[in-house]
Amino acid sequence: MPARALGSASIAFGLVSIPVKLYSAAESAATVRFNQIDRRDGGRIKQQLISSNSGEVVPKDEIVKGYEFAKGQYVLFSPEELKALDVAATHMIDIDQFLPDGTVDRIYFDKAYYLGPDKGGARAYHLLAEALRSTGRIAVGRYAARGRQHLVLVRPKDKGLLLEQLHYADEVRAFSEVPLEEVAVKESELALAKQLIDQAASDTFDPTSYRDEVREQVMALIQRKIEGEDISVAPTEKPEHKIIDLMEALKASLNATDTRKPAKRTDAKKQAASSAAKSAAKTTPRKSARKKRAS
Repeated sequence: MPARALGSASIAFGLVSIPVKLYSAAESAATVRFNQIDRRDGGRIKQQLISSNSGEVVPKDEIVKGYEFAKGQYVLFSPEELKALDVAATHMIDIDQFLPDGTVDRIYFDKAYYLGPDKGGARAYHLLAEALRSTGRIAVGRYAARGRQHLVLVRPKDKGLLLEQLHYADEVRAFSEVPLEEVAVKESELALAKQLIDQAASDTFDPTSYRDEVREQVMALIQRKIEGEDISVAPTEKPEHKIIDLMEALKASLNATDTRKPAKRTDAKKQAASSAAKSAAKTTPRKSARKKRAS
């Protein structure tokens, strides 16, 4: 089933304008949601909008949006005024600069959208994608939509283009805000940690090998309830947080990893040779003892 476009925009750099469509790059497996039900009659409980001043239910046609500029003080906006703010959006992806790929820190990444060519823009679309791919660069610019200007990054993806929405600098907290205790790293501990990393190292990432196991378990329990089965779940024991010796923990982790690996053929040969040597050593003294008795 082909993807459904979320909206339209145009990529602008220099005097070139490329009409594109935006598509969602990911479909999040939403959290399993439960409704509130009246146990007595099975009716679903509905929420009502209550005025904090009068305590009465407020009709939908009397509700407007407001911005709190001071404690308890709001400036109100009508639907028409909010629509005027949205109309001010240009829906133009204005490219400001082209940077080497990999120069934007991953902490700035927020959301990703696929870009597809809109009517009449296929030639320029593929030209930009190939130009970025061959130069190893990405495009950084701004995209105004829905009353807000977003910082965005456009980069080649497969045979097309990907738009990634970025956080602004003032939206990202500095790591210096995180309290850290200075601790010296011991060389012996570092060597064991690097060995543990090497044992689980891989050169590629396969996302298909991971799945949301918790969601699968919840859906399985829901299916059992649908089929009329009572569910009894044993209480989960909380893990004990003990202060352990770091070196012993690293060694235990390495040993646990080793036991899961099959023995190598070279090791088997060595063990066989060692066993044969021991067997030969045991029989040699017996032969010399028989010679002595014979003399």
